[in-house]
Amino acid sequence: MIKTLRAVLVFFALVSVASGAFAGGDAEAGAGKSELCQGCHGVDGMSVNPECPNLAGQKPGYIFKQVIDFQQGHRHNDTMSAMAALAGGPQDIKDIAAYYAKQPSMTGKNYMLAPPPSDEKKIAKGKKIFLNGNPRTGLYGCVNCHGKDGKGKSPTNQVFPVIGGQTKDYLVKQLTDFRAAERKNDPANMMMDIAKKLTDEEMDAITDYLASR
Repeated sequence: MIKTLRAVLVFFALVSVASGAFAGGDAEAGAGKSELCQGCHGVDGMSVNPECPNLAGQKPGYIFKQVIDFQQGHRHNDTMSAMAALAGGPQDIKDIAAYYAKQPSMTGKNYMLAPPPSDEKKIAKGKKIFLNGNPRTGLYGCVNCHGKDGKGKSPTNQVFPVIGGQTKDYLVKQLTDFRAAERKNDPANMMMDIAKKLTDEEMDAITDYLASR
């Protein structure tokens, strides 16, 4: 628990720097530049593939960082690494990020993919873990970083992504990758530490809750 809390303090220190660090994205220019991205992430940022993340209403600074991380090899996915290489320079990526950030916030009710999770008992369990964590295992409550319903802690916070309304398949994949240290581009390794504390049952419940938002 102490390790997690220490990571949280580091994370919030980063927030104070990153909150004002992202600027200059032109959403109008980004609309045209995002055409390459739309095949997976949709015209409006709602994914056409459950394994690809929704980007609608995502924090622009977070999108920017992830694309740069793919370009620089700090994060890897065969498809996304190739696409990131074609995304252009920093200004192009800022414009694309601004375009997707301007779209109405992502929602789990995306019937193009599948009906949202509907097991109310499991969703309620996921919400409880999301809000309170698991004191017995030292699991930190997700709400502390990702905000109410996973919709973001604050409008200016560019570090913690919007995850409420994200696709379940994508959420499970990222948590699994963090737990296995196959994804490790999170500041202070906070998500790696949290994912290792999640049981498969807890992960299933939390991702159902988030995907239903």
